[in-house]
Amino acid sequence: MTKLLTGDGRTHIESSLMHESLVDRRVIATTDSQNEFSIMPDVVLVSIGGQSIFDRGKSAILPLVKELGEIRATRKHKLFIGVGGGTRVRHTVSVALDLGIPTGGVAQLVGAMEEANAVFLNALLAKSGSIVMQREHFWELPLYLESDMLPIVISVPPYHFWEPPPEDGPVPMHGSDFGLFIHAEVLGMKRLVFVKDEDGLYDKDPKKHSDAKHIPKIALPELLANMPSELILDHQLFTTWARSRHVEQIHIVNGLVPGQLTKALAGEPVGTVITRT
Repeated sequence: MTKLLTGDGRTHIESSLMHESLVDRRVIATTDSQNEFSIMPDVVLVSIGGQSIFDRGKSAILPLVKELGEIRATRKHKLFIGVGGGTRVRHTVSVALDLGIPTGGVAQLVGAMEEANAVFLNALLAKSGSIVMQREHFWELPLYLESDMLPIVISVPPYHFWEPPPEDGPVPMHGSDFGLFIHAEVLGMKRLVFVKDEDGLYDKDPKKHSDAKHIPKIALPELLANMPSELILDHQLFTTWARSRHVEQIHIVNGLVPGQLTKALAGEPVGTVITRT
């Protein structure tokens, strides 16, 4: 707790951390608090996959745009849209690595590819009040939502040029799923919906294994204890979620099946539901 001290003719600020080191884990442990508030708990972040949706062209994008427009028309949900970069990201990363671009620079280039998809989607959702939210305007998001706009954001790079060195190789380890999760966590959102090209989580990749078993619902601790080797979302997302405070539920739906996003937002059991506890 911080308090003002007076008595010697001057005003002093006393803080529990004033004389402590912020790299001392024992000190940091004492700062744990349940008082951290959620900035936007009633907003739902909807992530639209780059490779799974955008790369398929109009056959996948236009029906989803139509569904988003219908959802917007009801005004039942406050939505925040995130986009991935898709296959162009992989080509860009390949060229960047061949040129010797460092990890932080690669992350910036990935973001540039995602910006293209954000512009595509903004054009298609313009009638629904969409707007591409630039990273520099992050704190204007409440104004956008209160003005009944539909913000669209990119997910990478979550750490800008300061992307941490990966454990293996130079490819940034924080992908689009992780970046959008961080958006939701920082803003105190309780729910994320990831729109992919599969019906949610499986015990192994259903595109490669015909006997893959669908997981309709699972809690995060169980998932971390039995993590499939092949996941439709970033591994980093789940390990970070275990330390988070705000996101309570992640829903994964198949964007190629009309109506699944609508049902997920309504809380119906489609795709896969992952809960924090």
